[in-house]
Amino acid sequence: MLASTPVRVALATGVTCCLGAAAVVTAKEDDEAPPPQVAEAVADRALAAQDEAASRSLDRSPSPAPTSPSPSPTASPTAKPKATPKATKKKPTTPPRPRPVAGLSQAQMDNAKAIVDVGVDMKIPRQGMVIAVATAMQESTLLNYASGVLPESQEYPHQAIGWDHDSVGLFQQRPSSGWGTVRDLMRPAYASRAFYEALLQVPGWQQMSLTMAAQAVQISAYPYAYAQHEERAATVVAALT
Repeated sequence: MLASTPVRVALATGVTCCLGAAAVVTAKEDDEAPPPQVAEAVADRALAAQDEAASRSLDRSPSPAPTSPSPSPTASPTAKPKATPKATKKKPTTPPRPRPVAGLSQAQMDNAKAIVDVGVDMKIPRQGMVIAVATAMQESTLLNYASGVLPESQEYPHQAIGWDHDSVGLFQQRPSSGWGTVRDLMRPAYASRAFYEALLQVPGWQQMSLTMAAQAVQISAYPYAYAQHEERAATVVAALT
């Protein structure tokens, strides 16, 4: 009985040693290759630690959801407005004054042009314009006369003053004889038209001599005085037409 006791102790000690050795071997194997569950747990802890470290900020407000940057609109070149040309006001062009011919002054030539322009507008034949210019040469020397008898006539543009009754203008027409108002007869264009209208009423005036046609209109005390101006009048009309 006494002998069996040491044997049991020895067996127990051997078993204990074997278990310890197995534990040591297991521990060594664990150090070399941990089980998969342990490795996953360690990895999860590491990720959690990183997340916690990233969230440590004084700003505890939730971070805004990341938005994809919208593409910046391509700056299209701004079309420059076309420069609008400034409307330039055209200055009224004054027709050139006619060059004097036949010994006339510029003022006389300007008055002759007024007579001829009205004749052209009325489609008067050239001979009629020559008659008109020659008549004005005799009556007023182609100057626009006011009358010393009619003070009103001196209120309008004029180039000389005469004293032959109430005769005024280029053709020395008399308001008292029904030629027109003083104001109208002081206008070369009106006076010329009045002369042409009277000439057109003379029967057969185109077959008459210049002096007889002019006399039929003017009823002058000197009926033959107009003939002396025919050649110069023809030169003036030719220059103006």
